[in-house]
Amino acid sequence: MRSAPRHHASYVAFVGHRLSGLALAIFLPLHFLALGLALEGREAFDGFLAYADMPLVKAAEWGLVVLLSVHLFFGVRLLALELLPWRRDDDLRTGWIGWGAGGAVAVGLIFLMGAFGFDAG
Repeated sequence: MRSAPRHHASYVAFVGHRLSGLALAIFLPLHFLALGLALEGREAFDGFLAYADMPLVKAAEWGLVVLLSVHLFFGVRLLALELLPWRRDDDLRTGWIGWGAGGAVAVGLIFLMGAFGFDAG
């Protein structure tokens, strides 16, 4: 059984998918904590919203959106690799990595435009 070299683009995509999934798993309890504050009352949730309006937290939100989109795009790539039939080993599957990374950056830029009040209409 031959292993893929660690400097190959497919390995980088695998690591990106795995690390973004781990980071999202770490974030999930914090998200549930924030949602739980809404159940405790208006004051507690308003305090959290004031905290969430800080620039560092806004930057972290952007990072979260990028992690979500990286995980989505690279996860769809992995599903396609596993479920679709392939004729050759050297087909265009590696090119999907660039499209996935580009899609994740595009989603992050769209989020930033919304966060800073740029309106499409």
